Amino acid sequence: MGNPKRLYLYPLWLRIWHHVNALLMIVLITTGLSMQYSDPAYPLIRFDLAVSYHNVAGVYLTASYFIFLVGVLFTSIGRYYIVKTEGLLTSFVRQLKYYLFGIFRGETSPFKVTEKQKFNPIQLITYNVTMHAIIPVTFITGWALIYPETIVLNVFGYSGIMLTSLVHSIAGFFISIFLIIHLYVITIGPSTITNLKSILYGYHEEHETHHEEHESVENNNQESQESK
Repeated sequence: MGNPKRLYLYPLWLRIWHHVNALLMIVLITTGLSMQYSDPAYPLIRFDLAVSYHNVAGVYLTASYFIFLVGVLFTSIGRYYIVKTEGLLTSFVRQLKYYLFGIFRGETSPFKVTEKQKFNPIQLITYNVTMHAIIPVTFITGWALIYPETIVLNVFGYSGIMLTSLVHSIAGFFISIFLIIHLYVITIGPSTITNLKSILYGYHEEHETHHEEHESVENNNQESQESK
């Protein structure tokens, strides 16, 4: 097997942002679970501390989000988040079939990572929904709960604070699911640490499959015979 092709897809600022953001999410999820579900007599994290850590992490997550947004709007990574609707459904289904069945049969992903295309269709939709919808909802409702006087008290007969808290919890639940799936997807690759190395060092490694290697050898032999 030859050396893998390397693409520089994760600039330093993006890697630092990613790691800080991941840490903040873990703090938010852990403290959120502790506040919601811990036995008050034996809390996972003491309630007052959990609230403080949760609020501080939420403030930093808000700042982190706007750093990401500026990066998407004003640097070259923004092109990876552009969604083209033409053929999207078909591409989405192809990638879904790969995740559900093909990956367990040793097939290769129908979409290769290139300099122009970093995300497959499922990643493209998931990252856009998470980063541009769920996370903003999470920190907006979080700020509202920090300053409950900004919340409308009565919404069609229901407590505005209760509804805001419910939306905040649902958004947090989806982020938790995203994080679990994200951690699983990290292990999908030529080896279980290939994708982890990419986000640590910045380079995506493109390994040839046995099928591609075979084709490459055949092409080389054919070119050699033609040149004689």
